[in-house]
Amino acid sequence: MRWLKSECADSYYQVKPECKDVPATRFKIKPGRTLSVRKWLAAFSPNGQLDIRKTLKRIHRGGIHPSIRGEVWEFLLGCYDPMSTFDKRKQIREHRRAQYVRWKKECSEMFPVDGRGKCITSPVITEGLDVTRTDRNLVFYEKQENLSKLWDILSVYAWIDIDVGYCQGMSDLCSPMIILLEHEADAFWCFERLMRRLRENFRCTETSIGVVTQLGHLATVTQVIHPKLHQHFETLGGGHYLFAVRMLMVLFRREFSF
Repeated sequence: MRWLKSECADSYYQVKPECKDVPATRFKIKPGRTLSVRKWLAAFSPNGQLDIRKTLKRIHRGGIHPSIRGEVWEFLLGCYDPMSTFDKRKQIREHRRAQYVRWKKECSEMFPVDGRGKCITSPVITEGLDVTRTDRNLVFYEKQENLSKLWDILSVYAWIDIDVGYCQGMSDLCSPMIILLEHEADAFWCFERLMRRLRENFRCTETSIGVVTQLGHLATVTQVIHPKLHQHFETLGGGHYLFAVRMLMVLFRREFSF
């Protein structure tokens, strides 16, 4: 397999020609190492159970081919149990899609402007600014229908998760789901699963934000493994590590290429 040429992944996520300052990805599609379509399909048993151990091993070695990244993420994020069958997952998918449609309908009846980039309610997205700014360098978001998907998913999530609502940065985490999964409801459930892990980062009070706990952990770890660096931050007045808020909240989404 060594003679096969590596393929760059940038072509799968087209950037607008006028955007010259977008970092190029270092990820290469490596035949024989990257989880390919063929290897992905071969990882399932006849009734649909996934050999997750072998799949993870290949992902660790060479990443996931962009063409199947969405459906792989559904397993990695916990939307589906690897031991579930094709039939069981079909039932779950249909049920979740129907549930999302109901929530979206209820949300639009209470605040009948979803999908238009206008104000629904203060905890959601005022005037849709976060939506229109998210991944604006990608050709994908030149289509209004794709922007509407992002708006609607964030609106529905903010409506059902009352304790957290909407916070700046959620759009960065939601955007990849919409680009990688064609069906809006499937993208919503991937985002919802991801938020189960990260929602505490976005829980805010009048005096603090949830990610502060992680900042404290980062400071402690840095002080132990690199005390001189920690002292340098202290000298500069950055001992609270507030410079890392965005990195931790949105998982370096704005620091790296899509």
